[in-house]
Amino acid sequence: MMQALNGSIVALITPMHESGEIDYETLSNLIEWHIEQGTCGIVSVGTTGESATLSVEEHIHVIEKTVNYVEGRIPVIAGTGSNSTAQAIETTMESKRVGADFCMLVTPYYNKPSQAGLIQHYLKIAESVEIPQILYNVPSRTSIDLRPETVEIISQHPNIIGIKEAVNDNQRMKDLINLANSLEKDFSVFSGDDPSFIKLLKLGGHGVISVAANIVPDKISEICSLIMNGDEEKATKIIEKYKDLFELLFIESNPVPAKWMLFKMNMIKNNLRLPLIELDKKFHEKLNNEMLKLGLL
Repeated sequence: MMQALNGSIVALITPMHESGEIDYETLSNLIEWHIEQGTCGIVSVGTTGESATLSVEEHIHVIEKTVNYVEGRIPVIAGTGSNSTAQAIETTMESKRVGADFCMLVTPYYNKPSQAGLIQHYLKIAESVEIPQILYNVPSRTSIDLRPETVEIISQHPNIIGIKEAVNDNQRMKDLINLANSLEKDFSVFSGDDPSFIKLLKLGGHGVISVAANIVPDKISEICSLIMNGDEEKATKIIEKYKDLFELLFIESNPVPAKWMLFKMNMIKNNLRLPLIELDKKFHEKLNNEMLKLGLL
């Protein structure tokens, strides 16, 4: 039976050794911490997990290890998107083989397909692999926008079960939630934008796939629970306290600030793969001060 997917889902970073090799011991520790802190699901090797610089073999190995460490306690969503439809199919197939519960597919970046091309891309993957699939729209990173009217067409396929939407636009959020409510099947709408995710939840969204959950998993989980239980006032107070942190996580390309913060919290070693490098020193004091203010250090 498919696990329910809602609430706070972490877009998990991929911890690395100085050599660039994956740090599996730290990965295991992070997963245990997330489960203890109330995280409701894990995205393994999404864009926050530096999917662009992991080989397909590494990509699948990290997903497999994540599935093994989680042991069925919460859902594992494999990041399997690519700007090559054939590679996305291969990675999605392999993720199913190693036990992922869901797959999440970012829109094809760089080659900028038309909306008709996006429809064919997603339907080809959905037809090729029998696993629940989540669309992921983040035009700020991919230079391509998956429009709500296009989502409406793709969402008819039984294997397409939701979307992570990172565009902070009220009308778009409403359109997607209306679409989800109109379908004769379950279709979930997740926020992919920490600074505005509370707006989507208040409109009836199903949860957030969050970068900030790497740093404050208990708080993101609490905010989701409060909204879903009708306590918007308390949730808004927590958001106010953490809103500067949400913005600072994108002061440089994700996951550079998130990894720096986790390093300062003694959770990981601060290693990334080129072309990403360590957070610029000019931002250290600003992030440090915010973390001190929030009691994270």
